Amino acid sequence: MRYNNDVRPRLRGNKLEAYNNLTKNERRILVIGDLHAPFTLDGYFEFCKEIYAKYYCNQVVFIGDIIDNHYSSFHSTDPDGLGGGDELDYAIQEIAKWTYEFPDADVTIGNHDRIIMRKAFDSQIPSRWVKSYNEVLGTNWNWVEHIDYDGVQYCHGEGGTARTKSKNDMQSTVQGHIHTQAYAEWMVGKNFKIFGMQVGCGVDSKSYAAAYAKNFKKQAIGCGVVIGGHTAINCLMPLD
Repeated sequence: MRYNNDVRPRLRGNKLEAYNNLTKNERRILVIGDLHAPFTLDGYFEFCKEIYAKYYCNQVVFIGDIIDNHYSSFHSTDPDGLGGGDELDYAIQEIAKWTYEFPDADVTIGNHDRIIMRKAFDSQIPSRWVKSYNEVLGTNWNWVEHIDYDGVQYCHGEGGTARTKSKNDMQSTVQGHIHTQAYAEWMVGKNFKIFGMQVGCGVDSKSYAAAYAKNFKKQAIGCGVVIGGHTAINCLMPLD
């Protein structure tokens, strides 16, 4: 349900304040964790839709690793896994429902997204021969290395945790990449107040593509919400 600003209910006190907060003209960003399509956990898509509605979000940032590219990974690959063409077809099929639901979104490019570009570069293939992410995956998203909204920086996060980066940059920071962490931690000083948020991920840990992490800590399946740059919320998906 979307509230109509032309109709003001008869509210007072905390209820009126809550109504005003919901109808305030500010960014309410849903931050979606690493998908690693086609190895995305069943139910994660529906969970993210629920969180988008629950917090009345009006903007979406995918935090990167939209696609896994397992067949071309720099890690060991499963010899019994999908071939490159089949894996890409299944990934495009998975991503199609995300782009249908969230047609306008930013994507902070992740290390798995970048695999094919890196290998083309290392093979001295001119960039004119390489298609864009939107062309290959059938999206119309804004693919960037990082992006800032309301004083908060969003990036995939390959150089450490959000906690560390927010301290180093003295700027609130939202990251993915680390599948086993989900938190929003505030740091407050005399003249500053910043947070670091790890949003978790949406990866199926039982898939062969995630076998490299089978002895790691349990993955944190979740997403995040950032409201107006001043409120950071972690949302963990209920699991059986």
